Amino acid sequence: MKTILTLIFILFIGVAAQAQNDATEVKVETVTMSIVKEVTVKNENSVARLYMFKNSKITKELSFSTKLNKAKLA
Repeated sequence: MKTILTLIFILFIGVAAQAQNDATEVKVETVTMSIVKEVTVKNENSVARLYMFKNSKITKELSFSTKLNKAKLA
């Protein structure tokens, strides 16, 4: 009985979903944009530092060693 009611419920939901008419058309407005050909050049004399390794300053700071990290001879 439960399976029959479940099957009828699923069929009812499927028929109700297909019965809806969504035939409204959406019109899209086109937008025209003009092309701008002005180019501005900024002369900035800044110095850029290039490192051989990525994040080299961070790795240098994180690779410190303290006196307690060194091995002791007995």
